[in-house]
Amino acid sequence: MRRRFFVDGFGSDTATLRGEGAEHLGRVLRAEPGQLYELSDGERVWLGRIASVALPKRGESRIEFALVEPVPAPVPALELQLLLSLIKFDRFEWCIEKAVELGVTEIVPLAAARTDKPLLAAAEKRHARWEKILLESAQQARRLRPPAMAAAVAPERAFGQSNAVLKILLSERREAPPLREILLNASGAHASAAGASIAIGPEGGWTEGEIAAARAAGFQEASLGENILRAETAVIASLAIVRFALGDK
Repeated sequence: MRRRFFVDGFGSDTATLRGEGAEHLGRVLRAEPGQLYELSDGERVWLGRIASVALPKRGESRIEFALVEPVPAPVPALELQLLLSLIKFDRFEWCIEKAVELGVTEIVPLAAARTDKPLLAAAEKRHARWEKILLESAQQARRLRPPAMAAAVAPERAFGQSNAVLKILLSERREAPPLREILLNASGAHASAAGASIAIGPEGGWTEGEIAAARAAGFQEASLGENILRAETAVIASLAIVRFALGDK
């Protein structure tokens, strides 16, 4: 299966890969003229043949492609939003990488009440790194485009701004119904067409005020079982379950 790379746009019959993407393709994958790769500008995908490779010691690396033919690029039926509370950055970055692979279309970092304050202070400086992780993960997963990623916001604001039809707040509380039950009660076709949102709390869990705000915005509490899961485990489990239940048939 051919590798996919993102380009800024397509000319009439050419495209150019620049910067770090060109560096990786040229130096790591040892690109040569004549080789074929898939190229996406976020809207369309083309099969491109390498025409030239320029990897100067100084200045921008560039790989020029001649466009061969368009490649089918269906848009996923399920719009899937992840509201993810900030946790230790190595674990948070692992979470967003796997979320891209599992088809998330938007990631909103949450500055929850129980989020460590040093993480909040440093989050803004990490945003560019997170954008790079999203792009590289989307290329690896052969997606049409990387997911959008917002700046960190308070949960109450994120809950109110979500326009998904199916809104799920993962909860550790005993009275929270199983996620399976929530999904069985949802209208699969309706929820899939309009999207789903999953909110995952910080270490220490949601506050009562955050749960109340989520309910007011239409979120339903849901449990992944009796075991208490780390955030990264909850991300993978919940996204896989929801995608299986509501995603492409």
